[in-house]
Amino acid sequence: MSTELQVKNMVCPRCIETVARIFTENGFEVESVKLGEVKVSPQPNARQLEKLAEQLQKNGFELLSDRKSKILGQVKSEIIRLVHQSDEQFLKVNLSEHLADLIGADYSTISHLFSSEEGITIEKFTILQKIERVKELLSYGELTISEIAFKMGYSSSAHLSSQ
Repeated sequence: MSTELQVKNMVCPRCIETVARIFTENGFEVESVKLGEVKVSPQPNARQLEKLAEQLQKNGFELLSDRKSKILGQVKSEIIRLVHQSDEQFLKVNLSEHLADLIGADYSTISHLFSSEEGITIEKFTILQKIERVKELLSYGELTISEIAFKMGYSSSAHLSSQ
């Protein structure tokens, strides 16, 4: 039987590889790893979880245990995944419906929890992630500002610049 664990601060494919390696080196069969989540078997006991948490922390990650932390981790991981790894998909998604479906809770509950715990709204967090993605695309020098604005779903380069 597999166990699903939430891992905070996973933001890229290298993070996925590192988390998978940590679990594998500790004798677990890794069934899947995606941003913010790892499925392993067998189910780790308390001592194993403590050791995994310590090793994850040494690599900049955090093993999440309580429900609030898991929800926050899921929200952040999904926004990061949508913004940084799937531009076209992000443009087609109604974020509030998507997060509610993903987490299995009412969006207003998710939004309130996120705002109270993080000190910013989900919308502001999403904008900050989009800005980071825009900066990354600009640094490559392959696209114009207008092309980047279109790619990221902004109505114009002026709208992008204002954010």
